Amino acid sequence: MMFEDRADAGRQLARAVDAFRDEDPVVLGLPRGGVPVAFEVARRLRAPLDVILVRKLGVPFQPELAVGAVGEDGVLVVNRDVLASTRLTGDQMDELERAGRTELESRAQRLRGTRPRISLENRLALVVDDGVATGATARAACQVARAHGARSVVLAVPVASTRTVTEMRSEVDDMVCLDTPYPFWAVGQVYRNFGQVADEEVVALLDRATWTADTAEPVLADPGPGTPRDVLVPAPGAPQPLAGILDVPPRPRGLVAFAHGSGSSRLSPRNRRVAQVLGDAGLGTLLLDLLSEGEEGNRSLVFDIDVLARRLVAACTWLREQPGCRSLPLGLFGASTGAAAALVTATDAVLDVSAVVSRGGRPDLAAGHLTRVRAPTLLIVGGQDQAVLQLNRQAQERLEVATLVVVPGATHLFEEPGAMDRVAALARDWFLAHLAPNVRTWDPVAGHHP
Repeated sequence: MMFEDRADAGRQLARAVDAFRDEDPVVLGLPRGGVPVAFEVARRLRAPLDVILVRKLGVPFQPELAVGAVGEDGVLVVNRDVLASTRLTGDQMDELERAGRTELESRAQRLRGTRPRISLENRLALVVDDGVATGATARAACQVARAHGARSVVLAVPVASTRTVTEMRSEVDDMVCLDTPYPFWAVGQVYRNFGQVADEEVVALLDRATWTADTAEPVLADPGPGTPRDVLVPAPGAPQPLAGILDVPPRPRGLVAFAHGSGSSRLSPRNRRVAQVLGDAGLGTLLLDLLSEGEEGNRSLVFDIDVLARRLVAACTWLREQPGCRSLPLGLFGASTGAAAALVTATDAVLDVSAVVSRGGRPDLAAGHLTRVRAPTLLIVGGQDQAVLQLNRQAQERLEVATLVVVPGATHLFEEPGAMDRVAALARDWFLAHLAPNVRTWDPVAGHHP
């Protein structure tokens, strides 16, 4: 079994744990990689989402051997067998616990802030991670969940080693695992995209994990002006409204709609980083999933640019109808296959798109439309992404107004240090130049403001 990314794994895992929907579950993601998986599980079950914060207490002279773990609210779990065999003194255990709690409190502050921990008292604790290798952290998390008063504890993961599954089944009330590959080298072997998850993404997912009784989509309670809010965007032909995140500052200079690539979503930390930079510059943004939850696994739809473009047109039409947005200039930001959808959308005369930015895009998938694109287009490609770079060079020749900028040393996902910051700055300057030209100008040759 192979997953596109953690969100894809979460959606598949969610279907496997649907039987727990009516057992009053709390979904607990293990930071950081387990939280994107847990978000999708919680959304399907319409269950509360929280992180379960644990800190293993390693034996001083053998740190990989856990003598116990600490959890929030003073929870301490001790492995009596390890404690007896290592003959740790009371003072040594006290020091381990103090150090563990210091680290735990620091992490809780980063991830929770002022958000209270969700009580597990007499509830089903559904502990979720992106996979388990040795199982030490997952084991500690399950023990802490039980110590917090959970009625029952279920461990759910997309992948694990066969040995770990066998060992863990005796320590939890139930376990759900989608795949136990052999040979098992590492959790990441079943993911096509297994990049690091930042604390900021965890916090964003927790912020958005609030469900109503009649919808599985996240909503924010009473968002104030200029506050990002979750929205449902109607799209003709879609089985359900499209999930998006709308952020319009009080006095916007323009609007930018995002079209994500395959395997990504509106929660992508890369595009959210770009949206944040655009927002700081006074541009409104709409991060949008062009495919519904049930469609994301359909590979033919993922590459059906006409379908994606029709939905992007509908979303941009909806965006223009939002308060304060009617007369604003419109830009499009596309990544991978989403860039092709953005270029096709830019040919819509009614929308009157003012600018397009493509990040690691596949303009070749919009080949029949390129000569009709009138909006100034910025093509951003990583220097190490040779195949996509060649496709963008060919597309540049067919576009009426296009600039190609190569980010040295960057690969397709721009994961290298500073690469996404460069992308965000380029996109900001391009959109400001073409959506709000009275604010500042951009020199496409020099790549900076004059």
